[in-house]
Amino acid sequence: MTPSEPAAAPPARWEHFEHRADMGVRGFGPTPARAFEQAALALAATIADLATIEPRDAVDIVRQAPSLDLLLVDWLNALIYEMAERRMIFGAFEVEIDGERLRGRALGEPVSRARHAPAVEPKGATFTELAVVEDRPGQWRAQCIVDV
Repeated sequence: MTPSEPAAAPPARWEHFEHRADMGVRGFGPTPARAFEQAALALAATIADLATIEPRDAVDIVRQAPSLDLLLVDWLNALIYEMAERRMIFGAFEVEIDGERLRGRALGEPVSRARHAPAVEPKGATFTELAVVEDRPGQWRAQCIVDV
């Protein structure tokens, strides 16, 4: 790599982090939108093994909030609502963020207790440990605690 070439962005990923009674979800990506997608995957992975979820049906979600952190909570809570209302589980996500507006798509299928073996039912994303920050250039982190 020459000095004029930018360093490659780290891959997008997600993880859980410990919290006393609930579950922390954290997404990483080169942009806030990719970090939001990864946080959504972390949320879905609290429920079931992501490999068991087929992206058969799409649900579009549009949200608006005055800051990225509030937009993250609204996005995750919209996903939780849609999963409960539609009796679906999502395992793939697409997000675009333009200023205060998020346009997202959640892809999944109806829940099958036998195939998905859901572990928990998330009740809501909270403001606890809420953060959407650029930890270093090209590496965004989106996280919060989810009440399960």
